[in-house]
Amino acid sequence: MARPRSHIAPLHSPGAFHCVQRCVRRAFLCGIDDYTGQSFEHRRGWIEQRIRLVAECFAVAIDAYAVMSNHLHLVLRIDPSETLRWNDDEVAARWLRLFPPREDSDAAIEAKRLRLLGDPARIETLRDRLGNLSWLMRCLVEPIARRANREDGCKGRFWEGRYKCQALCDERAILAAMAYVDLNPIRAGMVDRLENSVHTSVVVRAAEVTVNPAQLTASLEPVAGSLRPTVDITTADYLQILDWTGRQLAPGKRGRVTPDAPAILSIIDHDEKRWTARVAGFGSGWHRAVGSAQDLVAIAERLGQQWLKGVRFALTLE
Repeated sequence: MARPRSHIAPLHSPGAFHCVQRCVRRAFLCGIDDYTGQSFEHRRGWIEQRIRLVAECFAVAIDAYAVMSNHLHLVLRIDPSETLRWNDDEVAARWLRLFPPREDSDAAIEAKRLRLLGDPARIETLRDRLGNLSWLMRCLVEPIARRANREDGCKGRFWEGRYKCQALCDERAILAAMAYVDLNPIRAGMVDRLENSVHTSVVVRAAEVTVNPAQLTASLEPVAGSLRPTVDITTADYLQILDWTGRQLAPGKRGRVTPDAPAILSIIDHDEKRWTARVAGFGSGWHRAVGSAQDLVAIAERLGQQWLKGVRFALTLE
């Protein structure tokens, strides 16, 4: 039975989440349609640009993303309390970037800004929305749907009605979700090396390291957004874990990293096989939440349930 999104992502509470939004049509979102031969690859750029825009406007950090042929993945952290630090001018400016006036002129933008600032109740409503996960997903996917419909010359739904959302209960769950998302193109057989996984956050990280190699030893930062990082590892550690994990989940892939598990993995997870199972579990082992068995039991109690899918799987990883 479908549950309100607020049961998994409580309103006005910070949290980390793995979100998936799927295309409802047979035609591919961003790939090449095998039936018609038409390419929609250019839409990947639309989505990546929009991800960066919502990250700049909402109280959020995007830790990982992957734009696939007919769906997209996000690993993000949202903190509604961050919006309380913004003054009214900043709230209005952020909202105007998401919803500019129809008339693209400085005068129209200024007029709408003044209207917003003249309505304190409206400003508080917008402040609340800029810390809300559902509004973030709405602002991300609706413009893409409208743009794709115009391009296709049709009407109707482009996305499924509800995006899927998993709560990430701890840092290890966040890191496993990031690895799962960044490795999606490899697991789908679209590419055979991480550097070829275009339209993913790992390519963004690799490009930043190429420009500034000093970032390899720096803390792992979000690829977009203003919230501080929560996973306490370096970029080099993450890339090494990702490369090693990818070859465990897709054996036979080439790589320069030794087959032995990276040393940092012993700190994150005491057993390398449990780590790969934790990452692979996003395909079927986890459901509404990812974390320890104790965390999942607590969420089940909050939902008024006696059981939550994933508890038994979590017990095998302890």
